[in-house]
Amino acid sequence: MQKIPLVGKEPIEPKDMGFTLIHEHLRVFSEAVRYQWPHLYNEEEEYKNAVNEVKKVMQLGVRTIVDPTVMGLGRDIRFMERVVKATGVNLIAGTGIYIYVDLPFYFLGRSVNEIADLFIHDIKVGIQNTSNKAGFIKIAADEPGITKDVEAVIRAAAIAHKETKVPIITHSNAHNNTGMEQQRILMEEGVDPGKILIGHLGDSDKIDYIKKIADKGSFVGLDRYGLDLFLPVDKRNETTLRLIKEGYVDRLMISQDYCCTIDWGTAKPEFKPKLAPKWSMSLIFEDVIPYLKKNGVGEDIIDKIFKENPKRFFS
Repeated sequence: MQKIPLVGKEPIEPKDMGFTLIHEHLRVFSEAVRYQWPHLYNEEEEYKNAVNEVKKVMQLGVRTIVDPTVMGLGRDIRFMERVVKATGVNLIAGTGIYIYVDLPFYFLGRSVNEIADLFIHDIKVGIQNTSNKAGFIKIAADEPGITKDVEAVIRAAAIAHKETKVPIITHSNAHNNTGMEQQRILMEEGVDPGKILIGHLGDSDKIDYIKKIADKGSFVGLDRYGLDLFLPVDKRNETTLRLIKEGYVDRLMISQDYCCTIDWGTAKPEFKPKLAPKWSMSLIFEDVIPYLKKNGVGEDIIDKIFKENPKRFFS
């Protein structure tokens, strides 16, 4: 069993992960904008936001956070190191490329294998000229569907996975079949479905779609709790409870996709009361777990979702 690399700390065994949030972001920003207009950003404020959120959930029992911030979302391993140093959290960083349509011009004329080599470098050598290694691969597909470049990244992720054995986490759009397509392509490339987590399926309450992906052996991400613009918390809770009652607890991963700071135009602070009023890294403890317990879900099931399933995924 290979150990899991942590940011700023020694690697751990999967059994030592403890209570895990499988999909949270310490910081998300538009890389090109930040490079050109740095005056728009305040790193110290971003740092304080991240430290405060992480400390809060650690007090609630969280031991490990998986941060799928990769290229396209503003991955900064040194920023992550600072947060780890201030909090002591187990932080797992990833490699990958987050796009919806086209790859940057750098990749024109370059092959899928060359993309995979970049992922493998992060996993085997280190991220951004540090010794911090990636513990998983992140890929994305959204409203535009599986474009040529999106497919290239998916297939590159499969190549890197087969070389390194690290699992794959996806961003998908639950309303246009991209999750099922991601799963299909990865499995076509020889990836074990149990090493695939199809993200953001909880944005839909179409339970049959979620079950189809789970039935093929992958983990399903009910991982955007608090983003009411996609689906309100109460609807997400109903979906989660139904999946538990129908025997899918072994496939469930719950998280919030919370961004301690995000610069997207659709995520301006003034929009939060309407679009994501409860969104935080601790919403699971404030709403989701109490709801599940109130509806007869035992502590053993809670542990399976937040401890055992992440452990199996990374084993």
